Amino acid sequence: MFGIHFYHQRIRKSVALFGRMFNDIYVLRKDASGNVISQVKVPLAYAPQRKFLDRIRQNPDLDTDTQVAIKLPRMSFEIVSFQYEPQTTINKMANYNLVGSSNTTRAKFNAFVPYTINFQLNVYAKNQDDALQVVEQIVPYFSPQYTLTIKPFDDYADLKEDVPITLTGVSFTDDYEGALEQRRTIIYTLDFEMKIRFYGPVANTSIIRTAITKVYDQAAGLADSDILLETITVTPDPADVSPDSDYGFNIVIDPAFDDSA
Repeated sequence: MFGIHFYHQRIRKSVALFGRMFNDIYVLRKDASGNVISQVKVPLAYAPQRKFLDRIRQNPDLDTDTQVAIKLPRMSFEIVSFQYEPQTTINKMANYNLVGSSNTTRAKFNAFVPYTINFQLNVYAKNQDDALQVVEQIVPYFSPQYTLTIKPFDDYADLKEDVPITLTGVSFTDDYEGALEQRRTIIYTLDFEMKIRFYGPVANTSIIRTAITKVYDQAAGLADSDILLETITVTPDPADVSPDSDYGFNIVIDPAFDDSA
C-alpha cells in the first residue's frame, strides 16, 4: 500500500546498543584473605527468561545425554513490549533536510514517530555474591537515566541523536525452597525503558538553484490583466556550488520593454 521500501534497522540497532552496555561485566572470586583467585566474565545473550530457566534446571546425564549443565553466572535480555509516546509527538507535516548524494540534491525525511521499547535484563547466579556483583556494576550508572548518542542513518554520519535509557525497577527471585537435588538459581530482573525514534523513507530531491520573479504593474493595463515590467532571475555563483559553501548570487534583470528610445 505504501509502495516504498526502506529499512533503517532502528530496532536491531537498539537491541545491539542495549546489549553492548552489559557485555563487559566480570565476577571476582576471592579467598578468605581477600585475594582474587579467579575472574569470570559474565556471558550475555538475547533470550527469554523461561528458555534459560528450562536450560538451567535440566538434569544432564552423561551416559544418555550429551547436554552439559549451563554455567552460572549468566545474563540474558529481551524486548518485552513497545509503547507509543504521544507526549513527544511533533507535527507530522514537519520535515528535515540534509545534504544529498551530490551538490544538486538534498535528502529529505519527515518527522519521527516516538516509541518506547521496554527491555528486561535477567541476571542468573547460584549464589548471592555473584548476583550482587553483577547488579552493583549496573545500577550506579542509572540515576535513573543513562543517555547514549547514536547515528540513526548509516548514510548520514553527521546526524546524531540522544537515546535515553531508564532503569525503572529491580526485582529478584530465589528458588532455594525446592528439592535438595534441584539446582538453586538466583535471578535478578532489571526493567529498562529505551526511547526510540522511527523514521520514514529518505527521499533525494532536487535543490532549487534558480529563482525567477516577475514584476507587474497592477495599476496599469486592462481590467483582467497587468503589465509586465521586468523579470528577475537569481542563480548561485558558481552554479555548481555546495549548499553548505560560501557563495554569492548572479542577478539578471530583464526589462519587459525597451526604454532606450
